[in-house]
Amino acid sequence: MKFSESIKPISYFKAHAAEVIKEISDNRGTLIITQIGEAKAIVQDIRSYEETQADIAMLKIIAMGQKEIEAGRGQPATDVFRELYNKIDLKEAE
Repeated sequence: MKFSESIKPISYFKAHAAEVIKEISDNRGTLIITQIGEAKAIVQDIRSYEETQADIAMLKIIAMGQKEIEAGRGQPATDVFRELYNKIDLKEAE
């Protein structure tokens, strides 16, 4: 669905809901629904929504890590990997 075709009034969505949902699902699209000429809602296929949520979660984890580093609570990667390798070696020795 082209961006110019992805903005529809709520009356269009009401009249064509099944068709719009099929189109969005098949083409992984997004529909912006307007009411009185103003954008009010978005209809998006579930796969794209899930990917967006996963991306947001990853960005939050990265932001949290950045805050930890800025607060001086980070460790160099070499130290972390050395610690992990040591733990693996201990488990293999058991």
